[in-house]
Amino acid sequence: MSGSKDNSRTEDFKRATAGVLRAIAQVPEVQVAFQPGPSGLVGKRARLPLPTRALPPAEMAKLRGAADSVALRLRHHDDAVHAARSPGQREAKDVYDALEQARVEVIGAAHMAGVAANIRARLSDECEAEGFDRMTRKDQLPLPAALSLLARECMSGEPVPPAAARILESWRGTLGEEAEGALSEMASTQNDQARFTRAARKLLAALNLAEAEVEAEPDDQTDEGEDGGEQAGSQDNADEAEGDTQADTDSSMGAQPEQMQGEATEDEGEDDADEDAAAAEGDDRPGGPQTRREKPIPDDHMAYRAFSRTHDEEIDAEDLCDPEELARLRQQLDQQLQHLQGVVSKLANRLQRRLLAQQTRAWEFDLDEGMLDAGRLARVVVNPMLSLSYKRERETDFRDTVVTLLIDNSGSMRGRPITVAAMCGDILARTLERCAVKVEVLGFTTRAWKGGHSRERWVAEGKPRNPGRLNDLRHIVYKSADAPWRRARKNLGLMLREGLLKENIDGEALLWAYRRLMARPEHRRILMVISDGAPVDDSTLSVNPGNYLEKHLREVIREIEGRDLIELIAIGIGHDVTRYYRRAVTIVDAEELGGTVMKKLAELFDEDAAHAWGRAMAERAPLVV
Repeated sequence: MSGSKDNSRTEDFKRATAGVLRAIAQVPEVQVAFQPGPSGLVGKRARLPLPTRALPPAEMAKLRGAADSVALRLRHHDDAVHAARSPGQREAKDVYDALEQARVEVIGAAHMAGVAANIRARLSDECEAEGFDRMTRKDQLPLPAALSLLARECMSGEPVPPAAARILESWRGTLGEEAEGALSEMASTQNDQARFTRAARKLLAALNLAEAEVEAEPDDQTDEGEDGGEQAGSQDNADEAEGDTQADTDSSMGAQPEQMQGEATEDEGEDDADEDAAAAEGDDRPGGPQTRREKPIPDDHMAYRAFSRTHDEEIDAEDLCDPEELARLRQQLDQQLQHLQGVVSKLANRLQRRLLAQQTRAWEFDLDEGMLDAGRLARVVVNPMLSLSYKRERETDFRDTVVTLLIDNSGSMRGRPITVAAMCGDILARTLERCAVKVEVLGFTTRAWKGGHSRERWVAEGKPRNPGRLNDLRHIVYKSADAPWRRARKNLGLMLREGLLKENIDGEALLWAYRRLMARPEHRRILMVISDGAPVDDSTLSVNPGNYLEKHLREVIREIEGRDLIELIAIGIGHDVTRYYRRAVTIVDAEELGGTVMKKLAELFDEDAAHAWGRAMAERAPLVV
């Protein structure tokens, strides 16, 4: 009886929260879905955290704060104005977005006391959950969080939550006069989004996060998202804005209204020539990725290289985290799996039935060794002079398969995308293991933001021109192909660890996964890449050509696809990967990831596709890019 009362109370709360969200946003047609994970907004479809049955007061305040935050963004935010000055580099964009979110929340809180209380409760809970109160060094607080808190304090006049007060003191007085002036300008222009975005860009320029804007004619009309108001990096921003618009108009968010509760071959001679050419460039790091030089490279470009590989690491997930924290993160992932498993597990079971149906058992009879053939024992009984007959199961091409799931562990995957990716890796590993298919789960990121030891060494050596990649790679093995799922299951929770996700250098990560696959004994190899954007590393792109990482990624993909030694497929989350990969699909929302992964694998394992791709290669040339 109490269970039904709890359900009724929860449903009443969800209906009321959705109604208030629509009223504050002044958008009656907005759809509201309650699902596990953080809140989000895509077009006019809002996603809020799924409330528990108990609904304690602290949870209610936190959820109301999330709903008010989404509502205020719908009411006070203009996507076109925001996109007009949005920077192209990842960290700068994160700061720019965080400043805008702080602006809309401050505006709403100034006019509605209840909203102010809800926003304050949610912000305080987030600061505690992120562990701001345990931070002792300035660099422990992420830059977007620090700047948004300082801007929020400056705009509202209200103190920051107690959990963030001590660590934020280490930031005060360190930004410089220009940055402080930009913060003051943001406070005075908070009610005019166009002028606010200009002040925000001044702050980014003062902190060397983005290029300073060239002042246009003193006509505020140019601020309204016209082409003339866009500055350096505007081409990248236009592409991003186009992608955002497509995301807004796409109807497949993967979430229903509030009734839903989370259902969720090149010759060897050419290769040698490439190696010789790379050696001529003076690269003294043997075995590293080098660029194929099928066409002359212009003088203003240079072959892809890393300034230093000394601090790159390939590491097992369990070595990045102590066992207690790893167990806690796995428990957190299991909680999320409970809600998504209903949808994805159905697709996984369908895939399993399809795979097992193809695994028809074939036997070789009348052998001298193997399993005793009981069906032929009658012959021995009738004629004891006949020898015993044995049989052996014939190995099929289907069983000789390995699948690698390469997951982008960049900062933009934080939140729902990385959670769903981790769940997909978990379910995929379990499903294919039952079908005797080996599965490997890998992740790629960097060890630091804006460069690490590599950049420090470059600075110490006098900042030579065109240094190449200037960050330290971190390639993570969550589950090796030979490790059983039960032994590696805890590792997948590491993807949820705060601070793990940083920059993404896709070309070298793809090459790393490819080489691991080529070292496998299986004849059929499948590599599936999950990413939400183009390769970005601020420290590298700031001192190299702007397309440096993207060009290398395209070269690696072209080499891999041209050799036909593995089957390469990519899934982009809110990012068009079809412009890179021959076989690719783009989804709008992370909620679609599970179904898309299972669908694409089912297509790959289709009997006709398996026959077409089932060529076994006795000798395989090494890939050099």
